[in-house]
Amino acid sequence: MTLPPAASQAAASETETLPDNLIAPAAEIFDLPAVRGTLFAGMPKGAPETDVRKHTVKTLRAAFDAGRVKVAEAFAAEPFGSRRTTRSYTWITDCIVHLAFEVATEVLHRLPNPTESERLSVLSVGGYGRGEMAPFSDVDLLFLTPYKITPWAESVIESMLYILWDLRLKVGHSSRTVRDCLRLGAEDFTIRTAMLESRFLTGDAGLAEDLDRTLWNDLFNATAREFVEAKLAERDARHDKQGQRYMVEPNVKEGKGGLRDLQSMFWMIKYVHHTDDVSQLVTTGVFRPEEYETFVQAERFLWAVRCHLHLAAGRANELLSFDMQVEVASRLGYNDRGGRRAVEWFMQDYFRHATSVGDLTRILLTSLEADHTKGAPLIQRLFHRPPQVKDGYKVVHNRLAITDDAAFLSDKLNLLRVFEEGLRTGLLIHPDAMRLVKANLHLIDNAFREDDEARTLFLDLLLKHGNPERALRRMNELGVLSAFIPEFAPIVAMMQFNMYHHYTVDEHIIQCIWNLSEIEHGNLTEELPVASTILKEGINRRVLYVALLLHDIGKGRNEDHSILGARIARTVAPRLGLSKSESATVEWLVRYHLLMSDMAQKRDIADPRTVRGFAKAVQTRERLDLLCVLTVCDIRGVGPDTWNNWKAALIRALYRQTRRALEGGMEALNRENRGTEARENLREALSDWDTLALAAETSRHYDPYWQGLHVTAHVVFARLLRDLKDNEIAIDIHPDEDRDATRACFALQDHPGIFSRLTGALALSGANVVDARTFTTKDGYATAAFWIQDAEGSPYEDTRIPRLRDTIRKTLMGEVVAREAMKPKDKLKKREKAFKVPTHITFDNDGSEIFTIIEVDTRDRPGLLFDLARTLAGLNIYVASAVIATYGEQVVDTFYVKDMFGLKLHSKVKRDQIEKKLRSAIEEGAERARG
Repeated sequence: MTLPPAASQAAASETETLPDNLIAPAAEIFDLPAVRGTLFAGMPKGAPETDVRKHTVKTLRAAFDAGRVKVAEAFAAEPFGSRRTTRSYTWITDCIVHLAFEVATEVLHRLPNPTESERLSVLSVGGYGRGEMAPFSDVDLLFLTPYKITPWAESVIESMLYILWDLRLKVGHSSRTVRDCLRLGAEDFTIRTAMLESRFLTGDAGLAEDLDRTLWNDLFNATAREFVEAKLAERDARHDKQGQRYMVEPNVKEGKGGLRDLQSMFWMIKYVHHTDDVSQLVTTGVFRPEEYETFVQAERFLWAVRCHLHLAAGRANELLSFDMQVEVASRLGYNDRGGRRAVEWFMQDYFRHATSVGDLTRILLTSLEADHTKGAPLIQRLFHRPPQVKDGYKVVHNRLAITDDAAFLSDKLNLLRVFEEGLRTGLLIHPDAMRLVKANLHLIDNAFREDDEARTLFLDLLLKHGNPERALRRMNELGVLSAFIPEFAPIVAMMQFNMYHHYTVDEHIIQCIWNLSEIEHGNLTEELPVASTILKEGINRRVLYVALLLHDIGKGRNEDHSILGARIARTVAPRLGLSKSESATVEWLVRYHLLMSDMAQKRDIADPRTVRGFAKAVQTRERLDLLCVLTVCDIRGVGPDTWNNWKAALIRALYRQTRRALEGGMEALNRENRGTEARENLREALSDWDTLALAAETSRHYDPYWQGLHVTAHVVFARLLRDLKDNEIAIDIHPDEDRDATRACFALQDHPGIFSRLTGALALSGANVVDARTFTTKDGYATAAFWIQDAEGSPYEDTRIPRLRDTIRKTLMGEVVAREAMKPKDKLKKREKAFKVPTHITFDNDGSEIFTIIEVDTRDRPGLLFDLARTLAGLNIYVASAVIATYGEQVVDTFYVKDMFGLKLHSKVKRDQIEKKLRSAIEEGAERARG
């Protein structure tokens, strides 16, 4: 508990010096003597309590609001002045609480001659007790009495609380005796922590001193170890709930590396070292001066973020959501530069500070272990025999430690060897060893990077020990990775401001390498049969691991990251010890690391020319194998739910078709061959049909139909068409479990705009289209297959399909007008409005034999596909198929189209007209979605 020399600042006499460490002069924020004078001068004499409270609240509200405005203005002018800002909000609250106490004790419940039991002390606890208040922090109060609470004390507390509640403050309160505090603190660590930070505000100072003395003598001093263990358990549980440090929408207060982690350090320091002053830990040798400075800067930055977040939201808000990231970055003065948005620079700083908080926590815990305040890790208590380590190392608390710092540094390659020894033994590296490495990064110079043994050591870390991501993550956090590969430095903690990528760029790369390691270990054989088989059959692992390490190294610059990354790879790969041919393959993989993903997700892989063009680009089976595994790891490394069966099926199909073309020649992709095979498959599947009906079905469709669908869809359409009557719409909706989607098949009479009507019906039902095929029959019918997912990107559950079918049927029958009904649904969520996605529209007459490919890359929203389809229908453009690839807030809608005469769009004038209309539809829809 922090006890000021006399009374608290809020309880200061009018002649006492006001605090001088606020964001603005204390008297300008809250002039306590002046407000007290106004309050008591206007106090109604002999009035009922309600009138007294009404006058008090009116007076205090005016001073409270004016003070907050003053603080906000001063903070806006000095956006990183966070510590003085938090003290300023504390000062305002202190003044309010003190004056409420004065009104309650001197006006409402005056007690001229109080007895021993009629004493009352008011203390602030928790963050308020620590003097750290964000704009909308809770006001946590402890009302302390010597014995069981008296009617007088109860009345005072009740009146104070009514005043504070009427001021719309969020008050947390408890009324206890010293004995209660001791008992509850012993039972509950949350209560104990709150009292650790208690601060006397007003009332009986002797009671507060008694509580302070009792807590330290009878509770705190003897329980340091159990307190530290409890705080670490709380931290671990919090991290499990909040997720990893690099989650792109972090919780500033509770997230990993956030303020709560800093506060946990503060609690442990105070409990163990009996000090509020973290700088004293430099004197005792726990922190180095530069580490203390890191603590100060992280605290300053995180508090600035939290305060701006509260002010921007107008309420207590701890989640740094996408929309708030843009606002806070602007308030902190960040600007767009170097091809990156201000918000991306801001978030990169955020994640670097979050990482440093983790470093500081490790350092503190090591010191606590050394003096036995913290127990050894659980694994050591379970397994008492540590593994054998090489000369120069020892095992301390089951961690790899360095025997002699000077001897270790005498051979600078030890800066890499320590990570290899950690992987070899399975030991975590001791924090003291990590500090030594971090303090000597200057030893990793050009000579170090060109050293053959250093190259071998680094490649062995990737290839030899089976869990490279553990070493890479630690090397990255300590700065070793950026020192050894300087080109890696710009992407450390680099956030990509979009809804697709879940991690920073460096963490994404490490996640990719973890996925590759998992495939190699055989842990994903069932989920990833193709990639697992490729690795099992043999592949150049050096090329694959290095290419994966470098594939996004060009991000964040004013240039295509694949092209820039390939140039960087041309320099880095040979430096890492790869041969000339290996380096060339790495360069090619980095340059084209998105090619397979783009072809699979943005093109119709049922079109032979798609596969033919991809095969020509890849050229060899070796490159195909490497690119396939890299693509799988890259997509899986984006985030926990990014990879799904839909993407797996697309990648798998493209790989197998391309491999067949590379091994058996391009004629293996011949359209006629595939059509004949598909008809044979249908005859087998419909063996119960008579010959005449079967002949009619196999002859009524054009060639693209046989090539574009699986036999299961051919069977569905055959049955839908068999008894279809004029003006009837036949619908079949079933889960396609192999693709993580629901397949909706439609058969109806053909007429212009079929695709547009169907997309409208699906959009109105809330379905997201991921793939679509439409075909016409020779006898005047249309068949269409859509693969759809719900709003969460999952197949529709069986129980939801009847309602989905009913909505679609009503829309197609004209009972509901999709265009009008979509308007209220076609809205963007608030957190999504911050994203800017430029629109790109391209026309490709070479990518397909019989269609023009229109690719629309733009901002996604619920009604976009319907708007685009309706626009194309209005221009008499026939849509044969559509492929939809979604990347967070960005979508690429690819249409395979013909004009009304069944020809490609050869006329530039026509293409320009189509582009203009599509852009207009996109912009009108975007305006509507923004509200």
